[in-house]
Amino acid sequence: MDQYNTTYTPGSGSRRRKPLRLLWLIPVILLAVILSLDSFYTLKEDQYAVITTFGRPSMVSESGLWPKLPLIQRVQKVSKSIQGFPLGYRVGSSQSVDEESLMITYDYNFVNVDFYVEYRVTDPVKFLYNSSDPIGILKMLCQSYIRDTIGLYDVDSVITTGKSEIQAAIKQKVMTRLEQEDLGLQLTNITIQDAEPPTQEVQAAFTAVETAKQSADTAVNNARKYANEVTPAAEADADQIVKQAEAYRESKINEANGQAARFSELFNEYQKYPLITKQRLFYEAMEGILPDMKVFIVDTGTGVQTMLPLEQYATIDMGGAGK
Repeated sequence: MDQYNTTYTPGSGSRRRKPLRLLWLIPVILLAVILSLDSFYTLKEDQYAVITTFGRPSMVSESGLWPKLPLIQRVQKVSKSIQGFPLGYRVGSSQSVDEESLMITYDYNFVNVDFYVEYRVTDPVKFLYNSSDPIGILKMLCQSYIRDTIGLYDVDSVITTGKSEIQAAIKQKVMTRLEQEDLGLQLTNITIQDAEPPTQEVQAAFTAVETAKQSADTAVNNARKYANEVTPAAEADADQIVKQAEAYRESKINEANGQAARFSELFNEYQKYPLITKQRLFYEAMEGILPDMKVFIVDTGTGVQTMLPLEQYATIDMGGAGK
């Protein structure tokens, strides 16, 4: 009996080699599955799709199952829904973010104001390619215009009655700037979540501002009180001076009118009797210059010399003397 017994079955070696030959089908099948999966994408109703083909983007906005070229086209999905972010606080935390919320008002008071910003994407291609960080730019614009607008209102308006007006003003400014920047974003709403005076680390500064404001108000009130006390006396003095000036003016006008009337009368007399008027004016002038002077009238025809007091001479009929 042989020690080794070997049995040979025809075709057994070829059956063992067949599975080895089929192994190359596995990566082919996997590749086909991957390519088939990459040939379609699903788009929801609240999404945009930006398809990039060799670097050139295009937009798809209708929902459904869409084909694409595998490994060549890339799909980026962007939400259509309204989204938002907080300013001045963090969601789930009660702590304020001072670098975002702490502001100064028109009347030099500090205030903590928290906002919530809501936006939506209107053009996904511009949103993805016009800027590397459109949300960051929107946040920066909101912070800038918030501080600018809060600085135009006093603290009472910011905390109580002026919230709606402030929100509307900020929204309009940000929307106008977004149109200029062309980021594919639209601001839908911006609301004040909370507004309150600062606490703790800025309380000392807030108190100092309030104290300065009260001191300024006190100084203004004192100045107004002093003005109210001094103004009536000054007005009375001014009225008295004006009345004195008016009286002096009237007296000078009357005096000038009298002198003008006297001159007119003298001129009329002079026209009637020139020689007599000259003599009369001469005697009156001499009486004013030399009140104690004795007047001698000499008649050149007879040589008679007569001494008359000037006041008596003034009563002589000048018409008779001239004859």
